Amino acid sequence: MRIPIIAGNWKMNKNVDEALEFVNQLKNEVNETDVEVVLCCPFIALSEVKKAIEGTKVKLGAQNMHWEESGAYTGEISADMLLNIGVDYVIIGHSERRQYFNETDEIVNLKVKKAVAKGIKPILCIGETLEERESNQTFEVVKTQTVKALEGITEEDLKNIVIAYEPIWAIGTGKTASSQDANAVIANIREVVKELYNETVSEVVRIQYGGSVKSANATEIMNESDIDGALVGGASLEAKEFLGIVHF
Repeated sequence: MRIPIIAGNWKMNKNVDEALEFVNQLKNEVNETDVEVVLCCPFIALSEVKKAIEGTKVKLGAQNMHWEESGAYTGEISADMLLNIGVDYVIIGHSERRQYFNETDEIVNLKVKKAVAKGIKPILCIGETLEERESNQTFEVVKTQTVKALEGITEEDLKNIVIAYEPIWAIGTGKTASSQDANAVIANIREVVKELYNETVSEVVRIQYGGSVKSANATEIMNESDIDGALVGGASLEAKEFLGIVHF
């Protein structure tokens, strides 16, 4: 059985004090849930949040990572730096990274391979634009992104990767795919994984939905057969709202 995973992506929000205030409101409210909870914080807050969640079920996630070991990459963060803090997960290939920082499928693949090699679990993001959706290219786009991102990834590695389907047109817009539409795309992604590997692996890999997920629609989304969690943006910034999703 796949354990649901709810990950909050704070993006460029919350200083260290605000992050700790959030964690203190959240951490005692998630220990009785069977859902895996991940907080993906800005880099400046990772160390302090790690200390604050010790002894709880909350996992720590970063929002990005470079694929090189070290070097002259001003402003970047390596896998070893994240490991030194105690990071469990890292978001890779978020649509905002692809859109604003020109991350290609090839770059995403390099990052995924580095993360799994280092023992950090990637949350691999894929998804289509509004134009691609309206021209009926959704399945083609997510298949291409999935295949390219997983190039060189072994069956064993894949068991430690979470895939997040996040239609770009639904991120931060208030729009969301219907639960049935989201499930259909995620089922298609699962079929792609089956083609690349085998049915056993495709039934194990967890696939989240991301795109204006809120406490009000979380239950409907999570009740779908192939959706194993949510990658939550804006709704993860307020503890009560985020808890409403965790306790869907």
